[in-house]
Amino acid sequence: MLPPPRGSRRWLAAVLLGLCWFLPPGRLAAPGGDFPGSAVDNLVVRKGDTAVLRCYLEDGASKGAWLNRSSIIFAGGDKWSVDPRVSIATANRREYSLQIQDVDVTDDGPYTCSVQTQHTPRTMQVHLTVQVSPKIFRISSDIVVNEGSNVTLVCLATGKPEPSISWRHISPSAKPFESGQYLDIYGITRDQAGEYECSAENDVSVPDVRKVKVTVNFVPTIQELKSSGVMLGGNGLIRCEGAGVPAPDFVWYKGERKLINGQQGITIKNYSTRSLLTVTNVTEEHFGNYTCVAANKLGTTNASLPLNQIIEPTTSSRVSSPAPSTAQYGITGHAEVLFSCWSLVLTLSSLSSIFYLKNILLH
Repeated sequence: MLPPPRGSRRWLAAVLLGLCWFLPPGRLAAPGGDFPGSAVDNLVVRKGDTAVLRCYLEDGASKGAWLNRSSIIFAGGDKWSVDPRVSIATANRREYSLQIQDVDVTDDGPYTCSVQTQHTPRTMQVHLTVQVSPKIFRISSDIVVNEGSNVTLVCLATGKPEPSISWRHISPSAKPFESGQYLDIYGITRDQAGEYECSAENDVSVPDVRKVKVTVNFVPTIQELKSSGVMLGGNGLIRCEGAGVPAPDFVWYKGERKLINGQQGITIKNYSTRSLLTVTNVTEEHFGNYTCVAANKLGTTNASLPLNQIIEPTTSSRVSSPAPSTAQYGITGHAEVLFSCWSLVLTLSSLSSIFYLKNILLH
């Protein structure tokens, strides 16, 4: 950095000497300290924005200077700072303002504008506050626990102002929790499994949101076991509905005998939460008690159900259906036809008998 011109150095020395004159004995200019006749202004900007620190001149003012704590930034038109982001935004008889581009948290703090008047130097202080959007820098990894365990989730964030942290369980109820970096869950249940969302917020910008997944292992349960009766020679089906984490393995038994898929007319299809047992071409040997067993690394559960036979109705037990009516053709049914024929025979027989007796009597 090249030294400022000799004239500027003499003027700056006079300004600094004037500043020291107004300080109490034995006291140096401390960051943020007030000077006699000084004014204090506050400027709040977001990190990455451009900050303009205003300094207004009075009539008769000759030159001005900008200082940051104990460092000289500008003296008149001479730049003392090596920071390329810093420049004089406005320099005229009424204003001498400093501009800082792409502000960072390191730029936060007090700035002093010193103006040399005809009589004494006057100062104005600007306190620059740099706000920073919230940023989550640490969150718990996805975890797997057993039901009944205690769980602690951690979420840490930075920002200025310091962000507030809140948690919620992403579920149909979307239950919120108390704010805080740590979320404690005591005796966790299977209903509390899922994703948990951490949100860091400080009103500088949109909240920063991260998620952690909690998997809860639990012993399998059989929720439903259902079958329908079957006739000899038909196909029977037994359905076993279960739940568990990890997903359970299903095994079937008939009595004490383990059933093998593809043997003796048995077909078994297993899914994550369901097992289907199909019996094809059912014989007498297929009827009886069937047991569904669901197991994972935490435990085993089972339930049993019989496959019942449906008796096909015999011929004698069937209900006879009435003969279809054909009254529109002058016939009312088979019985009526027989009765009419029999009546005709009897009538003819009676007439023949009468004629026979008449012939005997005449001869």
